Amino acid sequence: MSGKNKTLSNLSNYLLVFILFCGGLLISSCNEDARGFTLPVGDIEKGKATYKRLSCNECHSISGIEWKGGSDTLNIQLGGEVSIKKSYGDLVTSVINPSHKIAPSYKQKTSAEATNEGGLSKMKNYNEVMTVQELIDLVTFLQSEYKIKTQPTGYYPYQY
Repeated sequence: MSGKNKTLSNLSNYLLVFILFCGGLLISSCNEDARGFTLPVGDIEKGKATYKRLSCNECHSISGIEWKGGSDTLNIQLGGEVSIKKSYGDLVTSVINPSHKIAPSYKQKTSAEATNEGGLSKMKNYNEVMTVQELIDLVTFLQSEYKIKTQPTGYYPYQY
């Protein structure tokens, strides 16, 4: 093996070790407290019933469920075609801590519609009203309402 090839081989070995080290560092920095957290499988129909019972349709709309909000109510669309599906964790967080992340499109609406004076979500706190099983079923129902819409890439396969 020539000196130049040996140098390139050593350099690529060092680069590989560096990449593996960085990857290990990245993985080890993940949140240890969240590791292994999962909830049992929910029931879509029971989740739909919970959605209606808690009157979620006074502020949120989902296809196939009658809208109960007034003309002055903020109508937040849930479900439908999206490019990235809402994760189970995102939906659980949105239900139990709605002020955690308020969508930019709702922040643009007048603050009186989407948030209170402190900038927090106007969504009611259901943490003491809903059982854990109802939360599981509700989130399972909500997640089932989202459909992935693939975006066209502009790339087409070769035609022979």
